[in-house]
Amino acid sequence: MVSSLNIICSWLALPIYIIQGLYIRKTSMRMPPPEQYPFVQLKGKGEPLRLLFIGDSSAAGVGVKDFKQCVAGRTPYLLANKTSKSVTTRTCGNNSATAGELRDFIVPNLERETYDYIIINIGVNDAKNFHTANRFKKEFGGLLYALNAKFPDAKVIWSDLIDLEGIPLLPSPLNKIIGIRARIIRKQGKELCFERGALSPTTNWRVIEENFAEDGFHASAKGYEQWAEELTDYIAELQI
Repeated sequence: MVSSLNIICSWLALPIYIIQGLYIRKTSMRMPPPEQYPFVQLKGKGEPLRLLFIGDSSAAGVGVKDFKQCVAGRTPYLLANKTSKSVTTRTCGNNSATAGELRDFIVPNLERETYDYIIINIGVNDAKNFHTANRFKKEFGGLLYALNAKFPDAKVIWSDLIDLEGIPLLPSPLNKIIGIRARIIRKQGKELCFERGALSPTTNWRVIEENFAEDGFHASAKGYEQWAEELTDYIAELQI
């Protein structure tokens, strides 16, 4: 939960956030995304499950060298194995993307295909950029509307935000400040999903060092594997 005092304290600490944030940006490791495989087709039984992944650097697979190790690359294989169904996926991942950028630049340029599930990985950059609850409500809410309008048959799944306070890269008090901003975004996102018919399963992803890549910020292959397993189990349950 986020109290009014937490929110006020995060704004009062903005100068510290900027100073520490600029230092981390200057000194931290920069990991490029792996070469993406925008389309995956796996043969199985019956009509395929059709998935669309859109989002930020996590959707792009930053943190691993092989796209098949990230959540968008690993999930179709796990899902095909678990359900024995055919699975097709389309992935659009963009470094540093925010909800507003997905709404304004990604969704308008997607073709009107038929999808069963659209998985959105977004929110970390909105929190990191100090977007207010009202701004996120407008931009993420607009993103949900745009997806529902363009892909009316798809179930939209918003990947839950992890506890950003525990990210290894972030020193104190920067980690505490971004943790507050992430909880603001998470609360607003959960409410919007409930109001607008999107799904937002709570994650049990473990915020531990081995689940993070060398940069201490993005997921490692092991972290992405846990994320993909969790998503696979959730989608498989929806098929029953």
